[in-house]
Amino acid sequence: MDSTGSQACETIAAQGVKDPVLRMAGEGSGEDVVSEYLGQNPQLAGWVDTFRGYCESNKQWLARREFILRNLEAFPTVEPGQTGGSLDRLLSLSMVWANHVFLGCSYPQAVQDKIKDMSEGIVVKDPPVHKTTKEEAASRGKRSADGEGEGGVKRSRCGPPEAQKWAPPPQAPAERQPLFNRLYKAVAWKLVSAGGPGPNLDHFEVLRSCAESCKTALACTFVPLRDIEGLPAGRTQDGHVCELRCQTVYLGTGYGRDEAAARAMASKEALKVFQGRKVAVKVCRRRFRGRDVDDLVLLDEQPRATQGFPPALSYPFQEGQPEGDAS
Repeated sequence: MDSTGSQACETIAAQGVKDPVLRMAGEGSGEDVVSEYLGQNPQLAGWVDTFRGYCESNKQWLARREFILRNLEAFPTVEPGQTGGSLDRLLSLSMVWANHVFLGCSYPQAVQDKIKDMSEGIVVKDPPVHKTTKEEAASRGKRSADGEGEGGVKRSRCGPPEAQKWAPPPQAPAERQPLFNRLYKAVAWKLVSAGGPGPNLDHFEVLRSCAESCKTALACTFVPLRDIEGLPAGRTQDGHVCELRCQTVYLGTGYGRDEAAARAMASKEALKVFQGRKVAVKVCRRRFRGRDVDDLVLLDEQPRATQGFPPALSYPFQEGQPEGDAS
């Protein structure tokens, strides 16, 4: 890590890694260590801000930014302005932590324990409250009982259907489309300069560098294969699954013996979409935690007899997380 990155890590670690008084930027006064330090180091601030997601609110991004900065020291090969596997790993863990805190996503226990350790000392003011599966079942039972009158006749209720609470905003595909049009062009030029798709092509690096050129970033979610329910009998339980997204839009899923191999396969699948005549962000039905949900998916324009998708490993559009919230 260069002197700027090292100084950032040392300063943040010295002034608040274990100190609960350190508050997230935007929630306190000008004494916030993170904002104050980044204000004195605009180059570092500019680099970190390139990792902000398109749909992240100020509150979500400032919390995730603090998570990234606090853990730079644990990834000594990460250098501001440069890319690599360690940076991708750190950014993925930051997204996992943010999804857990703000969206209520759950992950394998080993992952949960890791992000808990990495987030020690970060204080999120008024975090969302997420119900457990048992609490949700009890709540549904109560709503069902309340909805029945004498004789078991159900009373009608006003308000949006339950299914609409887990769905991307109606305007989301149109909002995302301009970004993916730019990304499509960037990928096309990258493939031309690489001599076209081939066995030696680093699919993830192509997508990562093109996303960076479009001022965005990829998000990888990893799950051990053994933790996935409903696998066919006799299928190996070894390996990992990787789901690739960009700006909450699903790109592809891959399987591999380890996280790097799974990410490579997911990137290879995602890159196939960019080899069509154009790409389109659409709302498609997918399975997530045993239920059918609407998800944002990147598609090419080639007609298909059937369109099936692997179950989602993450879902950014759960109830209680209105996308585009600028708070």
